[in-house]
Amino acid sequence: MKYQSYLLHNYTSVNGIDKLSAADRKAIEISGRVFPFKANNYVTEELIDWDNIPEDPIFTLCFPRKEMLQKKHFEQMERLITDGASETQIMEAVDAIRQTLNPNPSGQHLNVPSIDHIKLNGVQHKYRETVLFFPSQGQTCHAYCTFCFRWPQFSGMDGMKFAMKETELLTEYIKQHPEVTDLLFTGGDPLTMSASRIAAYVDALLDKSLQNIQTIRFGTKAFAYWPYRFLSDPDSDDLLRVFDKIVRTGKNLAIMAHFNHPVELTTNAVQDAIR
Repeated sequence: MKYQSYLLHNYTSVNGIDKLSAADRKAIEISGRVFPFKANNYVTEELIDWDNIPEDPIFTLCFPRKEMLQKKHFEQMERLITDGASETQIMEAVDAIRQTLNPNPSGQHLNVPSIDHIKLNGVQHKYRETVLFFPSQGQTCHAYCTFCFRWPQFSGMDGMKFAMKETELLTEYIKQHPEVTDLLFTGGDPLTMSASRIAAYVDALLDKSLQNIQTIRFGTKAFAYWPYRFLSDPDSDDLLRVFDKIVRTGKNLAIMAHFNHPVELTTNAVQDAIR
């Protein structure tokens, strides 16, 4: 299957979307101005039952709903859009609403470590043995979940994002913290990155100077939202070779596969990807 991504501006081309009422489509557009929206043709054609809308679980998982906003906020956005407000006015309202939605839950920024007084803004270290790494190129997903608590990563709230390019700072931090045994690639979804980019990060972590790293983990929803990442993407074989290299060096490889509903495990593609 050829990958096709749908964002808010072109979701109306999705097969089956015509089964939604005009009010439901309008609610998606209004809520999708505040919350990020993204899906793809695998999700919309293989996972969503368009004869079971709006109760379909994957539709609920991916398409923003009116109920995600407080009534006053939804009505505010509806008025602005209906009255033809400028994009600047709309975005000012969106930013104000987002700030009320706990965009940084549980004090996430309190877990950002430093090295030589430099904050590692793409790293969290909240568990003694585990460092979370947010590669800057992996701060998107194949589709966005409506429950996601990291939605600022995808919505232009740059001050709220976790992202990091510099592997040198990451590896130096790990060297200075021998208690760290696990490195978790997270995001976003790190498997939206190219295999060559993932390999560059992995090679740095496999350096002999990082003997304390025992397990390299990837948090991903690619199995559920785009299993072709492992099957037929142009660099699928290269990705599997990166995984193989980790194992051959004696490290543990852990794929933290995110599934939310049994239907995500029902297609031939996901079953082939898991195998």
